[in-house]
Amino acid sequence: MHAWLLAPDNFTPPARTPWGGRAIVARYKSDLGLDPAVPVGESWELSAGPEFPSRLAGDPRTLSDLARDEGDALLGDELPRGNTSLLVKLLDAADNLSVQIHPADDYAGLTGDESGKPESWYVLDADEGAGLYLGLAPHATPETMRAALESDGDVASLLAFVPVSPGDFFVVEAGTAHAIGRGVTLVEPQIVRPGRRGVTYRYWDWNRRYDATGNASPDGAARPLHVDHALAVTDWNRPRGAAFLDSIRVRAGRADLAAPLTLTALCGPALRAPITSRDLDVARLAGRGSLALEAHGRLRAVTVVDGALTLRGDGGDVIVPRGRTAVLAARASVTVVSDGVHAVLSSVA
Repeated sequence: MHAWLLAPDNFTPPARTPWGGRAIVARYKSDLGLDPAVPVGESWELSAGPEFPSRLAGDPRTLSDLARDEGDALLGDELPRGNTSLLVKLLDAADNLSVQIHPADDYAGLTGDESGKPESWYVLDADEGAGLYLGLAPHATPETMRAALESDGDVASLLAFVPVSPGDFFVVEAGTAHAIGRGVTLVEPQIVRPGRRGVTYRYWDWNRRYDATGNASPDGAARPLHVDHALAVTDWNRPRGAAFLDSIRVRAGRADLAAPLTLTALCGPALRAPITSRDLDVARLAGRGSLALEAHGRLRAVTVVDGALTLRGDGGDVIVPRGRTAVLAARASVTVVSDGVHAVLSSVA
């Protein structure tokens, strides 16, 4: 086989994502017959880790089982690690996520079963005025940040707010403070090393409290914070303002499903994409017609967010409808055929 369709309902529980909205079920998973009133913050579209492992559609195996069975054909250059590092999520924020940060893999505070979690965001939809808290404001210092945290102050005022539109893409590297703002739906390709747990340090959670089911409650408990670790891994010397955004953002614009089918690089190794990333290789597939995808050397996720496509290869046709993700074998060359599609392709760089 050259591709495998993954099960569509790998959702995290609402108590884990109390900020979750209704867009994932209503817009991308409506054919599952789920109650659209139940919030879903995250759908782990492709996951090889033990926390929320992806299952194959119509097959009891997990993605990790598939990696074991297919080996080099599926994993390609990732084979020495025994599994893929790629993790791809659909994420819908009806409220602001916590202000958080990821460490680099060599941070001394990590234990042997932990790793960093470099990530990227491809914006699917955004309410008017919605955006991201991304990077530090010009006046933010370790001292002003700690003072705000210790006094329950407004940490958001120490971050840069970036309004977003559909088609905007961002690379979020280790050491960058960030929070996805309310009203944003996106695809989030990221990296978690096999056999390890990707670490997120939480600076601040907007002084919110929640009950055991994840509902906001003044009598509930605050989510744990990791202030000392968060401050320690913050890159205070990174450029700020326009220079910072220019180095991490691509404005690809709204996808045109009626245009000729085109693959647009968003980030990847040097000279192959508008943003250089040593961790992730992400592209957008949009339009109608056919297009050849050569063997990539690493497993790829194909996440369809509008329309549908067919992956045509030696193993036959694999149809990927809206709201579904397929895993494409590293050693496979395929032809993509579609009457109109908008999809995100992602892999380890």
